[in-house]
This record gives sequence, structure tokens and C-alpha cells, in this order.
Amino acid sequence: MSATAATATGTPYGTIPPASPLPQRRPISLPRLAQMRAAGEKITMLTAYDATFAAVADAAGVECILVGDSLGMVCQGLHSTVGVTLEDMAYHTASVTRGLHRAQGTAWVIADLPYGSYAESREQALRSSCALMQAGAHMVKLEGGGWTAPTVEFLVERGIPVCAHLGLTPQTVHALGGYRVQGKDDVAANTLRRHAHALQDAGASMLVLEMVPAALAASLTEELQHCHTIGIGAGSGTAGQVLVLHDMLGVNLGKMAKFVHNFMQDAGSVKGAMQAYVEAVKNGSFPNNELHAW
Repeated sequence: MSATAATATGTPYGTIPPASPLPQRRPISLPRLAQMRAAGEKITMLTAYDATFAAVADAAGVECILVGDSLGMVCQGLHSTVGVTLEDMAYHTASVTRGLHRAQGTAWVIADLPYGSYAESREQALRSSCALMQAGAHMVKLEGGGWTAPTVEFLVERGIPVCAHLGLTPQTVHALGGYRVQGKDDVAANTLRRHAHALQDAGASMLVLEMVPAALAASLTEELQHCHTIGIGAGSGTAGQVLVLHDMLGVNLGKMAKFVHNFMQDAGSVKGAMQAYVEAVKNGSFPNNELHAW
């Protein structure tokens, strides 16, 4: 770059400093995520559902992109994730991975196994997982504990990386009595802990902990050395954080959860909001544990 190109640019609105290019990073992989955790570096994750937002998230430094079945609510206008199909998930996963390939992205792509696509049998889970992996996912995510451990083991043995999900599990929100904090009493906390260890033993490499007490999430993070915890509404003691893209941009159609921060309000662009999110997770300023004193 020439000296002229690197100088600040004057505009009628003031002086815009030259952009600082992000350092070139290695492709994100399971070994790379393990290295980050060993070094004490927080893992960042955001949802994305299309090529453009996936490429922007990658350029902003987000390590993991979750093609979440939350697309049912933020893209399709559904009231829950239950109506999302495997075909929907494969379509959006392919869109995300095409965006990353076009932009020479390096992010790790995780795709949700949707409701009804893995509960019937381990073989059904394998077929569904293969569909998402063939669409471009690096890892699949499934919800629930206890009965899911044998399914996780079956998939991992066949070379499919798995991210588990405990706490508030949106696919079973009706059985849980609504969007409520999970693991608050000793019995519930012990059950969640038992399920988390079983999932790690089955080979799950990552574990999303949603809306569980911060102290419980931090304790599980210390205990699960081979399974990286990713929190959402679970305090700052997890190995990483995830948010729904639309929530962190402040364009949620419903009521915003109290643990969500609108990163767009102080940013000049979508990419700037994503970079602010990455920085806040890395430096520990997000999330705020005071909002997780469940």
C-alpha cells in the first residue's frame, strides 16, 4: 500500500481514519478452537443464514458461524423453531458456506439439526447430519441431554463433529413451560451437570449453554476440559459466547432478552457492530454477569 493510500480521508463530515486491516487468520478448526481455549482466548459465535451476512461476520473476526434453526423466527416469521425443516436447514447452510467460499472465509460452520430430524433413531440422525455436512457444515448441533448421548457417540464415531445444547432448548420450549431459566435448583442443576458430562464422554466437542445460572455455567466450563462451552444468557464464565445475529443488531421482531446487547446502536455499520461484539467477548466486557444473577 502506498503512503498516500494509508492516510486519513477528509469528508464534509470530518476526517475518517484509515482502516486497520484484520490480521490474516488460520482457518478455524477443532484443534484451533482447543488452542484458543488453552490460551484463555474467548471463542466468538454468531448466527447467520445467508451468504452475505456470513461473509461479513467472517471478515469481522467471528470464529464460528451457527446456521441456527432460529431462522424460523427471524427469517420465516414463525413463533418457534419447531416448524423449521431439514430442507430449510440444508438450503441456508449451503447459502452460508457459499458466501464464505466466495470471500475466502475461514470461519467454522455449525448447522442445527432441526426438530424431528434426529429423535426417531440414530440412523435418522446420521442421515440428517449427512445432509447438512454435504451442504457445507463442519459440525452439527442437536438439543437435549440424556437420550441424546448415544446419538452423539454414534455420529462422532462416524466422523461427524457434534455440538450439544443444554439449558433452555428452544425445540422443546413447550415441554419446558416457556422461555425460562434452567438449572436454578439443585436437582435441576445436578441433572444438567450429569447430562453435560455424558455428552462430553460421548464425544461432543462443543456445548451451548442457554439461560442457565452463570455460576453453574462457569463450573461446568471448568469441569468440561474436552468440550468447549458456549454461553447465551449464561454469564461470562464460558469458553465462548453466541448471539442471534438479528438480536445483536437490534432488529428482533419480538421482545429482546435482557442478556442481549444491541451492538448496532454505537456502530456505524453491520461489520462494525460485529467487530464490536467480537472485541467485547474477547476483552470480557460482554456479557455482563449482573444480568445473569438468575
